[in-house]
Amino acid sequence: MTDDQLPIDPLMAERASERRQFFRTALGAAAVTVAGAAALTVGPRAFADTSNDVDFLNFALQLKYLEAQFYNFAAFGTGLPAGQITAGSTTLTGTNVAGAATGARQVSFTDPVVAQIAGEIALESAAHVAWLRTELGANTYAQPAIDLGTAATGAFSTAMRAATVISGASATFDPYASDGNFLLAAFLLADIGVTALRNASPLLADTGHVEVLDGAMITDAYHSAAIRALLYAKGATTASLRTNADLISNLRDALDGTTDDDQGISPTTGTNPVSNVVPTYADGTVYARGAGNVLNILFLNSAQVTKGGFFPSGVNGTVTTSTAN
Repeated sequence: MTDDQLPIDPLMAERASERRQFFRTALGAAAVTVAGAAALTVGPRAFADTSNDVDFLNFALQLKYLEAQFYNFAAFGTGLPAGQITAGSTTLTGTNVAGAATGARQVSFTDPVVAQIAGEIALESAAHVAWLRTELGANTYAQPAIDLGTAATGAFSTAMRAATVISGASATFDPYASDGNFLLAAFLLADIGVTALRNASPLLADTGHVEVLDGAMITDAYHSAAIRALLYAKGATTASLRTNADLISNLRDALDGTTDDDQGISPTTGTNPVSNVVPTYADGTVYARGAGNVLNILFLNSAQVTKGGFFPSGVNGTVTTSTAN
């Protein structure tokens, strides 16, 4: 056992193993594979990524394109302006062709609080895109093609079937059909951005980049907590919102490697149950994911691949490949 690991409770390990075996079977129909071992670890972490500042900032930008497009379409019915998705230069290496964000539409919210919070997240996510593009300048990579649609073969439907939120080979999931569906789709994406920036921040060399990326991470953490708190509160009367969020967490955990560190929102059991609005290591700090593990989730594949899921043609830049788990 290494210094950054805690002993695993036998019951926890058994349940984690059973859960991963379940996802190994369930995800097979979606051409997704999962790993088998489990370990509970706590921060601080020793991260393996070795990319430089520009690589990390461009990778963060790729994630921000996804978040900003989803939230802006959901909240306002329109995506990012054309000037916010193009490349900063034609001389950058690798794939750098601007793709479209397709399949999204505005949600007809019934709860004004959910609508207002969605709008706030949308504006702040778009601001993150603008900042990263300004910071990167000529080194800015374009937005890749993004799948935000509701088709049975699309990313949201594939993910929700794999998580067993919906069932049936042709079942579809529409994030724009209701407040609850929007919150579950947002939950699927929100925690990923936080963990990705948590991983990247200590690896940046320029202190200015660190400061601003930390600011973006904190903002994303607020966004994630807001989504989780809304789901938790609404789950008091609509229990499926909590259980489905837990299933989505299980899916992320099954895709992103061998550690069992993703967390749902259901309360703990026992004499004094508490909520789980903030997913953290045992030391109370927000957990992190390496770039390859982030792509495992977004590509909906635990294997080493370069495209799939929400990025059907892959991401632009130099950090483009998921991890072999």
